[in-house]
Amino acid sequence: MPRDLLHDDAPSLLTRGYGFGRRIWRRVGAGARSAPMRLLGDDAMLVRGEEGVRAFYDDRLIARHGAMPGIVQETLFGHGSVHSLDGAEHRHRKATFVDVAYEDEQVARLLPLLEGEWRAEREAWLEGGTRSAYDAAVGALGRAIMRWAGLPGTPDAKTRWSARLAQIVDGFGVPYSPEYLLATANRLWSDRHAARLVEAVRAGELDARAGTALHEWSWHRDRAGNLLPARLAGVELQNSIRPMIAVARFVAFAAKALHEHPEWRTRIAQEVASRGSLVDGPLAVAFAQEVRRTSPFVPMLPGRAIADVELDGQRVPEGGRVVLDILGTNTDDASWDRPHEFDPERFLGVDFEQIAAFIPHGGADVATGHRCPGEKLAVAGLAAAVAAMSDPRLEISSAGLDVDRRRLPTKPASGGRVHRAGQAPSGCPFHR
Repeated sequence: MPRDLLHDDAPSLLTRGYGFGRRIWRRVGAGARSAPMRLLGDDAMLVRGEEGVRAFYDDRLIARHGAMPGIVQETLFGHGSVHSLDGAEHRHRKATFVDVAYEDEQVARLLPLLEGEWRAEREAWLEGGTRSAYDAAVGALGRAIMRWAGLPGTPDAKTRWSARLAQIVDGFGVPYSPEYLLATANRLWSDRHAARLVEAVRAGELDARAGTALHEWSWHRDRAGNLLPARLAGVELQNSIRPMIAVARFVAFAAKALHEHPEWRTRIAQEVASRGSLVDGPLAVAFAQEVRRTSPFVPMLPGRAIADVELDGQRVPEGGRVVLDILGTNTDDASWDRPHEFDPERFLGVDFEQIAAFIPHGGADVATGHRCPGEKLAVAGLAAAVAAMSDPRLEISSAGLDVDRRRLPTKPASGGRVHRAGQAPSGCPFHR
């Protein structure tokens, strides 16, 4: 076997999962901002902290095109999506995402939909339902974001498509598993379905209200003034809704955190009672932000060096790879006070977008960089779930909250079992 392959770090990402970064950082001194790697045959560098974020999102140094492994790009994001673009093409298409998802009026439009869906899920639990927090969130967040996006269909049809999109997120990171094959099949189905919706809008067979994701992607034009192919427009339509459905994984982690921090459940329940609403409560939002900071979700992001990159004593030549450690930055000793303590207080009264080392949905500027424009929507959805699960009439089971940190992506094994207080949880005894 060639020596380079024997010393490549890529295989350990599959075997170590979220422990991959910790292994790489052992190669350098405590507090280092960069560490050397070999990745897929190339010289590479792992970076973290504010300095790492700044270098990674410098488009004079780093490009995203061709950096993401094809098994991830094609399955999770879709062929030709905005995630693979750089420069003017990226900024042009990203502008539509910003218009569709980032503006405050778009967030405000989603809030009543979240309120309704999470009230329904809370009532289902109070009436004896035992669905996990994760399963409830896939349905609730999926139905809310699809209505927000202007998509047609019954609630049951929206729930079924949400389950497909959630499975794509669940299976894209395990190429050695049948789950990856299922994710590929769900991607093909979803691409066809989304393309048909776009074609129906363009043919005048389906009404799409201006300002919704369905309308904007159906009529989005590239820099040359041409409509996107229906398939690609459908890919970007999915990229407007799937990130919210992926938040279901954070909801499972929120259930675990609420179980482990009952004092916060009490505080948030009191906030809900005083406000009379499940959405936009400051305590629930702060709790949601701390869940996003501490939970293993996206482990890292790759980029290609388009110039020589030097950071903190390490160097990668042009053509090499630079990888941003997401979890390592969110819990970086040099960037956070008491980074390994769960403390939502750190987010009260804080504009999270101004924290350079807080990057669960990517970093840098939303409009010009690669930070997810739907991040505020995601926070709203997660905070509403936190508020619903804090109801004192509900309990969160202690069983099944263990997390396999070798699997990418991961979540608590049971998904977070929620049930009416005093009701014995049912189902498989190993996943209660």
